[in-house]
Order: sequence, then structure tokens, then C-alpha cells
Amino acid sequence: MTDPDDRHLPEAIGRVAGGELRRSDVRPLARTAVSSLRRAGRSAVVGGQWLAETMVEVVPHIPVRDLETLQVHHNGATGGVLAGELIRNAARASAAVGATMGALAAGEDLTPPAWVMLPIELVVETLAVAAIEMKLVAELHEVYGRPVPGQGTDRALALARAWGERRGVRPEMLLTGVGLGEALGRGTRNEIMRLVRRRLMRRTLRNTTSLVPFLIGAVAGAEVNRRATASLGDAVVRDLADARRWR
Repeated sequence: MTDPDDRHLPEAIGRVAGGELRRSDVRPLARTAVSSLRRAGRSAVVGGQWLAETMVEVVPHIPVRDLETLQVHHNGATGGVLAGELIRNAARASAAVGATMGALAAGEDLTPPAWVMLPIELVVETLAVAAIEMKLVAELHEVYGRPVPGQGTDRALALARAWGERRGVRPEMLLTGVGLGEALGRGTRNEIMRLVRRRLMRRTLRNTTSLVPFLIGAVAGAEVNRRATASLGDAVVRDLADARRWR
């Protein structure tokens, strides 16, 4: 990954969701996040608004594979077998991010503004893991024959809501002829942003296990992320499988 311009944090996080996060990627990515934090200002960051808005901006940049591509990448697997492989791979990716960030969290040169009170690596970890999980949610919909329609912010909000609620995208948003823009009124959008903000803030606080010394932090960060991503994937699969069963 090349050094991302500080205006392109969502694109950079989206690329992380589509591939491995290397240690050499972390410094430029963290500096990009610091620039974005400073522009957003204290109130937006401390209250979680910056996290939520940035995350929704990330979603359109996450590379989501369609069912045919997923099957090619997984030796023709289908249904529950394919879903299980996607969950395992996403859990491993989340664990790798946790291990990398846990090992780097003690860096002094990348600390954010004092009022954030968390190492910037932990903030980046929260966004990266959420992006991996939203990619998983979108691809599980492909597996179960319920691809999420639309594009841009509307589609991002639908996926963010599913991620926040740990379930499939609501059926009314998948009906033929019903645009996501129509299904997502202003009140619903605000509700989704509050939901995403709460989930991201809880995730950030939970991942403070990464702040303990070096190897302990790396191991703890990896395991916390692995379990959380696997649990989310299992919950979404149950919801999608139940919806298919009762159609």
C-alpha cells in the first residue's frame, strides 16, 4: 500500500479489508488517521461521530466479491460450507490486524491529539476490523442469495445497520423495486448512525487489551478480534439461513 493522502482514509481502510495489513502499512495509515482526527475536531472524535461517519464512508470502498467469484476462490464450495470458510478467513484477518496493532500500540510518535486519549493504532484497528466484518456481512448475503442492492451511502448504511444489529439486511431493503434511498429516511439514517457509533465505541474500548505490553497485547488483540468476528459471522448466517427457510 502506498502512502495514502490524508483525504483518502476511507479508501485506505477499504483496501485493508480486501487484503493483508502489513506492519509497513500501519505508519502511513495512522498518520492519515491523525490528520483526519485533527480536522474533525474534539467533539466529533470524543463522541464517536468521527468514527461512525468515517466507517460509513469506508464501506463503498470495500471490495465485495459476488457468489461466482467466491466459489472460484473457494474450490466451488456453496451454502453453509462456503459461509464457514468466509467466517474463518475473516476471523483470521481480524486476528492478524489485532496482533499487528497490539504489537505497535506503544509507539509514541503517532499518538493522536491529547483529547483522544487512545493510541492512534487502536483507532485504526477499530476501523480496519469493522471493515473486514462488513465485507464478511456483504459476502454472506451473496452466499445466501440475498445480495445487497444499491450503491454509495445508501448501500453503506444498509450494510452498517446489518453489522450493528448482527443480522442480515432487513428484507424490506431487498425487495425488487424498493430503492434503498426510499427505505432509509432521515430518521432511520440517524438511528443507523447512532447504532454504528455505539458499536464502534464499544469495540474500541474492548480492544484496549491491545494496550498491555508487547506480546501480551498482540496475543490479546488477536484473540479478541478473532472471537468477535467469528461470533458476528455466525449470527448473520443464522439470520440469513432462517430467512431462506421461511421464504
